[in-house]
Amino acid sequence: MEPRVAVVIITRDRPDDLARTLGRLHALPERPTVLVVDNGSRDGVRTGFPEVVVLRQERDLGAAGRTAGVLAATAPYIAFCDDDSWWEPGSLSAAADLLDAHPDVALLAARVELAGGRLEPTCAAMARAPLTGRPGLPGPPVHGFVACGAVVRRDAYLAAGGFEPGRGVGGEEQPLAAALADRGWELVYVDRLTAQHRPSPLRDPAARRRIATRNDLWFAWRRRPAAAALRCTAAELRRAATDRHRRAGLLAALRGAPQALRSRRVTGARTERRLADLASAR
Repeated sequence: MEPRVAVVIITRDRPDDLARTLGRLHALPERPTVLVVDNGSRDGVRTGFPEVVVLRQERDLGAAGRTAGVLAATAPYIAFCDDDSWWEPGSLSAAADLLDAHPDVALLAARVELAGGRLEPTCAAMARAPLTGRPGLPGPPVHGFVACGAVVRRDAYLAAGGFEPGRGVGGEEQPLAAALADRGWELVYVDRLTAQHRPSPLRDPAARRRIATRNDLWFAWRRRPAAAALRCTAAELRRAATDRHRRAGLLAALRGAPQALRSRRVTGARTERRLADLASAR
Protein backbone atom coordinates (compact mmCIF):
# COMPACT_ATOMS: atom_id res chain seq x y z
CA MET A 1 0.00 0.00 0.00
CA GLU A 2 0.94 3.67 -0.44
CA PRO A 3 0.54 4.96 3.12
CA ARG A 4 1.27 8.59 2.24
CA VAL A 5 -1.90 9.18 0.17
CA ALA A 6 -5.59 8.69 0.92
CA VAL A 7 -8.29 9.16 -1.72
CA VAL A 8 -11.41 11.13 -0.78
CA ILE A 9 -14.53 10.83 -2.96
CA ILE A 10 -17.83 12.68 -2.67
CA THR A 11 -20.92 11.03 -4.11
CA ARG A 12 -24.67 11.37 -4.14
CA ASP A 13 -27.16 9.04 -5.86
CA ARG A 14 -24.73 7.79 -8.53
CA PRO A 15 -24.08 4.16 -7.54
CA ASP A 16 -23.03 2.94 -11.00
CA ASP A 17 -20.46 5.70 -11.43
CA LEU A 18 -19.13 5.10 -7.94
CA ALA A 19 -18.81 1.37 -8.51
CA ARG A 20 -16.70 1.94 -11.63
CA THR A 21 -14.46 4.43 -9.84
CA LEU A 22 -13.93 2.16 -6.85
CA GLY A 23 -13.04 -0.71 -9.14
CA ARG A 24 -10.40 1.44 -10.84
CA LEU A 25 -8.96 2.62 -7.54
CA HIS A 26 -8.93 -0.91 -6.13
CA ALA A 27 -6.78 -2.01 -9.09
CA LEU A 28 -4.12 0.66 -8.52
CA PRO A 29 -0.70 -0.67 -7.52
CA GLU A 30 -0.62 1.90 -4.70
CA ARG A 31 -3.77 0.42 -3.10
CA PRO A 32 -4.54 3.72 -1.34
CA THR A 33 -6.95 4.08 1.54
CA VAL A 34 -10.27 5.22 0.04
CA LEU A 35 -12.84 7.27 1.93
CA VAL A 36 -16.27 7.84 0.36
CA VAL A 37 -18.32 10.76 1.64
CA ASP A 38 -21.99 10.00 0.98
CA ASN A 39 -23.61 13.41 0.54
CA GLY A 40 -27.08 12.29 1.57
CA SER A 41 -27.82 9.63 -1.07
CA ARG A 42 -31.44 8.52 -0.91
CA ASP A 43 -30.57 4.83 -0.61
CA GLY A 44 -27.19 5.17 1.07
CA VAL A 45 -23.92 3.88 -0.40
CA ARG A 46 -22.87 0.26 -0.83
CA THR A 47 -19.30 0.01 -2.10
CA GLY A 48 -18.72 -3.73 -2.56
CA PHE A 49 -15.24 -3.21 -1.08
CA PRO A 50 -15.10 -3.84 2.69
CA GLU A 51 -11.88 -1.83 3.07
CA VAL A 52 -13.52 1.37 1.76
CA VAL A 53 -14.54 3.77 4.52
CA VAL A 54 -18.02 5.29 4.01
CA LEU A 55 -18.86 8.52 5.80
CA ARG A 56 -22.59 9.16 5.73
CA GLN A 57 -23.76 12.78 5.75
CA GLU A 58 -27.37 13.63 6.53
CA ARG A 59 -27.62 16.21 3.76
CA ASP A 60 -25.85 17.25 0.59
CA LEU A 61 -22.83 19.29 1.65
CA GLY A 62 -21.58 19.74 -1.91
CA ALA A 63 -17.83 20.19 -2.27
CA ALA A 64 -17.50 20.89 1.45
CA GLY A 65 -18.37 17.25 2.09
CA ARG A 66 -14.78 16.42 1.15
CA THR A 67 -13.65 17.87 4.46
CA ALA A 68 -15.32 15.01 6.32
CA GLY A 69 -13.09 12.62 4.39
CA VAL A 70 -9.98 14.72 4.97
CA LEU A 71 -10.66 14.83 8.71
CA ALA A 72 -11.13 11.06 8.84
CA ALA A 73 -7.96 10.33 6.85
CA THR A 74 -4.61 9.78 8.55
CA ALA A 75 -2.36 10.04 5.48
CA PRO A 76 -0.39 13.30 5.10
CA TYR A 77 -1.58 13.76 1.51
CA ILE A 78 -5.11 13.66 0.11
CA ALA A 79 -6.03 12.88 -3.51
CA PHE A 80 -9.53 14.01 -4.47
CA CYS A 81 -11.82 12.06 -6.77
CA ASP A 82 -15.34 12.52 -7.94
CA ASP A 83 -17.48 9.42 -8.28
CA ASP A 84 -16.95 9.65 -12.05
CA SER A 85 -13.15 10.04 -12.00
CA TRP A 86 -10.11 7.99 -10.99
CA TRP A 87 -6.31 8.12 -10.89
CA GLU A 88 -3.90 6.47 -13.30
CA PRO A 89 -1.47 3.86 -11.89
CA GLY A 90 1.65 5.41 -10.38
CA SER A 91 0.30 8.94 -10.18
CA LEU A 92 -0.44 8.87 -6.46
CA SER A 93 3.02 7.62 -5.47
CA ALA A 94 4.62 10.14 -7.84
CA ALA A 95 2.55 12.92 -6.24
CA ALA A 96 3.64 11.85 -2.76
CA ASP A 97 7.29 11.86 -3.87
CA LEU A 98 6.91 15.41 -5.22
CA LEU A 99 5.24 16.69 -2.07
CA ASP A 100 7.95 15.04 0.03
CA ALA A 101 10.59 16.79 -2.07
CA HIS A 102 8.92 20.22 -2.15
CA PRO A 103 7.76 21.20 1.34
CA ASP A 104 6.51 24.62 0.19
CA VAL A 105 4.01 23.08 -2.28
CA ALA A 106 0.54 22.52 -0.87
CA LEU A 107 -1.30 21.29 -3.95
CA LEU A 108 -0.47 19.44 -7.14
CA ALA A 109 -2.94 19.91 -10.00
CA ALA A 110 -2.82 16.87 -12.27
CA ARG A 111 -3.52 16.36 -15.93
CA VAL A 112 -7.22 15.44 -16.20
CA GLU A 113 -8.12 13.48 -19.31
CA LEU A 114 -11.59 13.10 -20.79
CA ALA A 115 -12.75 10.32 -23.11
CA GLY A 116 -10.40 9.70 -26.01
CA GLY A 117 -7.46 11.26 -24.19
CA ARG A 118 -8.81 14.79 -24.61
CA LEU A 119 -7.36 17.22 -22.08
CA GLU A 120 -9.74 18.96 -19.70
CA PRO A 121 -9.73 22.62 -20.91
CA THR A 122 -8.87 23.95 -17.46
CA CYS A 123 -5.72 21.81 -17.46
CA ALA A 124 -4.69 23.21 -20.84
CA ALA A 125 -5.03 26.71 -19.38
CA MET A 126 -3.02 25.77 -16.29
CA ALA A 127 -0.21 24.34 -18.41
CA ARG A 128 0.33 27.74 -20.02
CA ALA A 129 -0.40 29.89 -16.95
CA PRO A 130 1.76 33.06 -17.06
CA LEU A 131 2.70 32.92 -13.38
CA THR A 132 6.22 32.81 -11.99
CA GLY A 133 7.33 30.88 -8.94
CA ARG A 134 10.58 29.99 -7.31
CA PRO A 135 13.13 28.07 -9.40
CA GLY A 136 12.91 24.31 -9.10
CA LEU A 137 9.16 23.94 -8.69
CA PRO A 138 7.92 20.60 -10.09
CA GLY A 139 5.64 22.36 -12.57
CA PRO A 140 4.28 25.77 -13.56
CA PRO A 141 2.66 27.65 -10.69
CA VAL A 142 -1.12 27.97 -10.94
CA HIS A 143 -3.91 29.66 -9.07
CA GLY A 144 -6.64 27.09 -9.49
CA PHE A 145 -7.19 23.42 -10.09
CA VAL A 146 -9.73 20.79 -11.08
CA ALA A 147 -10.95 19.25 -7.84
CA CYS A 148 -11.18 15.69 -9.17
CA GLY A 149 -7.51 15.85 -10.23
CA ALA A 150 -5.73 17.37 -7.25
CA VAL A 151 -3.48 16.09 -4.47
CA VAL A 152 -3.18 18.33 -1.41
CA ARG A 153 -1.34 18.38 1.89
CA ARG A 154 -3.86 17.41 4.53
CA ASP A 155 -2.60 19.89 7.13
CA ALA A 156 -2.51 22.78 4.64
CA TYR A 157 -6.04 21.99 3.46
CA LEU A 158 -7.43 21.98 6.99
CA ALA A 159 -5.54 25.13 8.03
CA ALA A 160 -6.96 26.94 4.97
CA GLY A 161 -10.50 25.91 5.92
CA GLY A 162 -11.05 23.41 3.10
CA PHE A 163 -13.78 23.84 0.52
CA GLU A 164 -16.22 26.50 1.66
CA PRO A 165 -19.64 25.32 2.89
CA GLY A 166 -22.73 26.39 0.99
CA ARG A 167 -21.09 26.50 -2.43
CA GLY A 168 -22.38 23.23 -3.92
CA VAL A 169 -20.24 21.68 -6.66
CA GLY A 170 -19.02 23.93 -9.47
CA GLY A 171 -16.35 26.62 -9.23
CA GLU A 172 -15.58 25.62 -5.65
CA GLU A 173 -11.81 25.50 -6.21
CA GLN A 174 -11.02 29.23 -6.40
CA PRO A 175 -11.60 30.17 -2.73
CA LEU A 176 -9.45 27.27 -1.53
CA ALA A 177 -6.68 28.13 -3.99
CA ALA A 178 -6.69 31.73 -2.72
CA ALA A 179 -6.70 30.63 0.91
CA LEU A 180 -3.66 28.42 0.32
CA ALA A 181 -1.84 31.12 -1.63
CA ASP A 182 -2.54 33.69 1.08
CA ARG A 183 -0.74 31.39 3.50
CA GLY A 184 2.34 31.39 1.30
CA TRP A 185 1.86 27.96 -0.26
CA GLU A 186 2.70 27.12 -3.86
CA LEU A 187 0.20 25.38 -6.16
CA VAL A 188 1.63 23.78 -9.29
CA TYR A 189 0.43 21.94 -12.38
CA VAL A 190 2.18 18.62 -13.02
CA ASP A 191 1.32 17.13 -16.39
CA ARG A 192 2.78 13.69 -15.63
CA LEU A 193 0.26 13.11 -12.86
CA THR A 194 -2.90 11.87 -14.54
CA ALA A 195 -6.53 11.48 -13.53
CA GLN A 196 -9.28 10.21 -15.80
CA HIS A 197 -12.69 11.88 -15.84
CA ARG A 198 -15.81 10.54 -17.50
CA PRO A 199 -18.57 13.01 -16.61
CA SER A 200 -21.60 11.10 -15.40
CA PRO A 201 -24.69 11.04 -17.63
CA LEU A 202 -26.59 11.96 -14.46
CA ARG A 203 -24.68 15.22 -14.18
CA ASP A 204 -26.68 18.42 -14.85
CA PRO A 205 -24.39 20.73 -16.90
CA ALA A 206 -26.86 23.62 -16.76
CA ALA A 207 -27.03 23.50 -12.97
CA ARG A 208 -23.25 23.27 -12.80
CA ARG A 209 -22.95 26.43 -14.93
CA ARG A 210 -25.42 28.30 -12.72
CA ILE A 211 -23.55 27.31 -9.58
CA ALA A 212 -20.14 28.16 -11.05
CA THR A 213 -21.35 31.60 -12.14
CA ARG A 214 -22.75 32.30 -8.68
CA ASN A 215 -19.59 31.07 -6.96
CA ASP A 216 -17.30 33.09 -9.24
CA LEU A 217 -19.22 36.25 -8.42
CA TRP A 218 -19.27 35.54 -4.69
CA PHE A 219 -15.51 35.02 -4.77
CA ALA A 220 -14.98 38.31 -6.61
CA TRP A 221 -17.20 40.23 -4.21
CA ARG A 222 -15.68 38.67 -1.09
CA ARG A 223 -11.99 38.42 -1.96
CA ARG A 224 -11.05 40.80 -4.82
CA PRO A 225 -10.33 44.55 -4.54
CA ALA A 226 -13.24 46.74 -5.58
CA ALA A 227 -11.97 47.53 -9.09
CA ALA A 228 -11.26 43.87 -9.86
CA ALA A 229 -14.63 42.82 -8.44
CA LEU A 230 -16.39 45.33 -10.68
CA ARG A 231 -14.52 44.03 -13.74
CA CYS A 232 -15.49 40.45 -12.90
CA THR A 233 -19.12 41.49 -12.44
CA ALA A 234 -19.15 43.32 -15.77
CA ALA A 235 -17.71 40.28 -17.52
CA GLU A 236 -20.39 38.01 -16.02
CA LEU A 237 -23.10 40.46 -17.06
CA ARG A 238 -21.86 40.28 -20.65
CA ARG A 239 -21.88 36.48 -20.59
CA ALA A 240 -25.31 36.39 -18.97
CA ALA A 241 -26.78 38.43 -21.81
CA THR A 242 -26.60 35.40 -24.10
CA ASP A 243 -26.76 32.52 -21.61
CA ARG A 244 -29.89 31.97 -19.53
CA HIS A 245 -28.10 29.59 -17.15
CA ARG A 246 -25.52 32.24 -16.37
CA ARG A 247 -28.37 34.70 -15.84
CA ALA A 248 -29.83 32.33 -13.28
CA GLY A 249 -26.43 32.11 -11.60
CA LEU A 250 -26.19 35.90 -11.58
CA LEU A 251 -29.58 36.20 -9.88
CA ALA A 252 -28.58 33.57 -7.31
CA ALA A 253 -25.39 35.52 -6.61
CA LEU A 254 -27.35 38.74 -6.12
CA ARG A 255 -29.62 37.04 -3.59
CA GLY A 256 -26.55 36.09 -1.58
CA ALA A 257 -24.74 39.39 -2.10
CA PRO A 258 -25.47 40.86 1.37
CA GLN A 259 -23.91 37.86 3.09
CA ALA A 260 -20.97 37.84 0.67
CA LEU A 261 -20.25 41.50 1.35
CA ARG A 262 -20.57 41.08 5.12
CA SER A 263 -17.83 38.44 5.01
CA ARG A 264 -15.61 40.45 2.67
CA ARG A 265 -11.86 39.95 3.25
CA VAL A 266 -9.60 40.95 0.37
CA THR A 267 -6.80 38.56 -0.61
CA GLY A 268 -3.16 39.37 0.07
CA ALA A 269 -1.07 41.35 -2.40
CA ARG A 270 0.76 38.28 -3.75
CA THR A 271 -2.46 36.39 -4.37
CA GLU A 272 -4.18 39.37 -6.01
CA ARG A 273 -1.17 39.99 -8.25
CA ARG A 274 -1.41 36.42 -9.53
CA LEU A 275 -5.16 36.71 -10.07
CA ALA A 276 -4.63 39.93 -12.01
CA ASP A 277 -1.91 38.32 -14.13
CA LEU A 278 -4.23 35.45 -15.04
CA ALA A 279 -7.05 37.87 -15.89
CA SER A 280 -4.73 39.87 -18.14
CA ALA A 281 -3.59 36.73 -19.94
CA ARG A 282 -7.19 35.71 -20.62
